[in-house]
Amino acid sequence: MALKAVQYVGEVTVQGVHSLGLMARFASQIVINLFTPPVRWRVYVKEIYKQGVLSLVIIGVSGLAVGMVLGLQGHMTLSRFGATASLGAMVATALVRELSPVLTGLLLTGRAGSATTAEIGTMVATEQLDGLRMMAVNPIHVVVVPRAVALVIVTPLLNGLFTILGMFGGWIVAVKMFGMDSTGYIASVREEVNFSTDLVGSMLKAAVFGLLIALISTYRGCASEPNSAGVSAATTASVVQASVAILIFDFFLTSLWF
Repeated sequence: MALKAVQYVGEVTVQGVHSLGLMARFASQIVINLFTPPVRWRVYVKEIYKQGVLSLVIIGVSGLAVGMVLGLQGHMTLSRFGATASLGAMVATALVRELSPVLTGLLLTGRAGSATTAEIGTMVATEQLDGLRMMAVNPIHVVVVPRAVALVIVTPLLNGLFTILGMFGGWIVAVKMFGMDSTGYIASVREEVNFSTDLVGSMLKAAVFGLLIALISTYRGCASEPNSAGVSAATTASVVQASVAILIFDFFLTSLWF
């Protein structure tokens, strides 16, 4: 029994290392093709629209809702200590430092990352990528790179939108529901949030999360089995792995930056 357990752990470890090696090689191909002409600007714009503009609603609504919940819970907690004047600072720091980049990454994984994996996986199943190779066209350059670049670009932008609407949601609860002074709320935000550390760190996190989503979603799509079950499994694996990677990298980025 013990020998089988050790054998199982060894097999899982070897498979994990092998998968990381394949993903690293795939990432190097993306980097090489990123700087290979021609640059298909229309494809980039189309993918930015699909990944970013079509995600505005879910990011905006989620940011507003999260900010309102933070304002409500924060006011209930701070009122016990007579520190409700710091409600704006609490909402802003929680959003900027942690919640905005993490939740934006998770939401984008579920909406854009899964769609990217399913789209590329469907191309594999219908042999569209093989058709491109037969025409001497590199599918990494045509299919993968525009989607990966679009995800990296839109994630920090959506993170900024999430932060702004989250702060606005906290302001609604603080000022309109509990009658706090609007000027005091905004002043506490300005005093607590530092541009060089908080905002830059938040955007850096979002960019890293966008890179993770782009790499995992495109790799899983290209590596999927050429059938409907394979596309489904690849999409599920993409969402799970990207979500876990975001949470793990969030810990290391927080410990290094803040």
